[in-house]
Amino acid sequence: MSGTKGASVNLTEGPIGKQILLFTVPLLLGNVFQQFYNAADTVIVGKFVGKEALAAVGSSGALINLLVSLLMGVAVGAGVVVSRYYGAKQYEEMRATIHTTIAFGLISGVALTVVGVAITPLILRWMQTPESVMDSSVLYFRIYFAGVLTTVMYNIGSGIYRALGDSKRPLYFLIVSTIVNVALDLLFVAVMDMGIGGAAFATVIAQGLSVVLVYWKMIREDTVYRMDWRAIRIDKRYLRQIIAIGLPSGIQNAVVSLSNVVVQSNINSFGEIAMAGCGAYNKLDGFALLPSGSFSLALSTFVSQNIGAKQYERAKKGAAFGLVATMVVSELGGAFIYFAAPDLIRFFNDDPEVIRYGVLMARNIVFAYALVAYSHGMAGVLRGAGLSRVPMFVMVGCWCVLRVIWIQLMVPLTQDIRVVFWSYPITWVCSVTILTIYFFKVDWLHKGQLR
Repeated sequence: MSGTKGASVNLTEGPIGKQILLFTVPLLLGNVFQQFYNAADTVIVGKFVGKEALAAVGSSGALINLLVSLLMGVAVGAGVVVSRYYGAKQYEEMRATIHTTIAFGLISGVALTVVGVAITPLILRWMQTPESVMDSSVLYFRIYFAGVLTTVMYNIGSGIYRALGDSKRPLYFLIVSTIVNVALDLLFVAVMDMGIGGAAFATVIAQGLSVVLVYWKMIREDTVYRMDWRAIRIDKRYLRQIIAIGLPSGIQNAVVSLSNVVVQSNINSFGEIAMAGCGAYNKLDGFALLPSGSFSLALSTFVSQNIGAKQYERAKKGAAFGLVATMVVSELGGAFIYFAAPDLIRFFNDDPEVIRYGVLMARNIVFAYALVAYSHGMAGVLRGAGLSRVPMFVMVGCWCVLRVIWIQLMVPLTQDIRVVFWSYPITWVCSVTILTIYFFKVDWLHKGQLR
């Protein structure tokens, strides 16, 4: 029998606050590098190609998230199942779950490639992308989706490591990939003058490198979670558990991303200058909300491992600590962006109108970062408990349905882009209220046991 330890970390023992923070910090650093990875295209394209190309890349996030988020939700579900079995020391079940997840990722990643390449022009038109940036946007997205399998498989592999309590190795792999991405961006765009297509190629190549590193290490591990190519197959029992937890998360992410596409289409209607400015702010927003995403992942793993080990009181205390920590850290990040927004937006583009739109969006949203952090953190707790349908219904209802209703009613009446921005804090208040009521009224520690 292979060893059981390897790089994994048992979160069912030791000081709660220390364990959560030590697990969260590498996640946060990894997410910072992921944002650098994503922002490299935006910065280099904005500086060396121009604001039209910046607008094309800046509007990419909502579309990419829409098409990728469903599979990423399933990866989150797999992580919950893996960490639950790890906490319960059921290693054979854990191995079967890991290999089922990898098989599912390979199949679905190929399918996503075909769909993404095929429907890119249709969705861009639906998003009211201006004709002046349409060709560039189509080129960028099609190259990206031609290599989207690497994105899917990296997230699945790093999710497996996180489920086992190891948040450091995904960080190391991502650092290497980020350095390669920035270097290739500069080579393809600034030196070889390949334009927006060069930025997309750089992203795909660098992401492919991260996949090689993740699975090369997993194959070489002499532990119970070692990957064996011969064992990669779909086991229906474990796939059902993964889907039961992951599909609601994926649907939530996809539907919320769909609402963000609606938001982006309304921003697009104000012209390419607004697209460029708001696209630049969205990159800052991605950095500022990294702590909430990192704490959410940490809380899912912490709660799932401890419920698997039947350490219910420890899971409850960890949830409380993580929720407070993520709110404090996220609000501090919001305060920094509020005051530094002009200089930060200028880093992406020097056009005064681009800066004006970026600053306007920032200062209408960042004050409410604690609310979105709480919502993400609570969603992480509930997913770790196996109750992923609850945050799905709440997020879909608040962050999608309510947000779209607000925009569709208010934007035609006011023709004010600030109304689009206000849709975020208004819907965050809604989700915080409902999730808090559920958390204190329901026995969430015992309702989501695996079967």
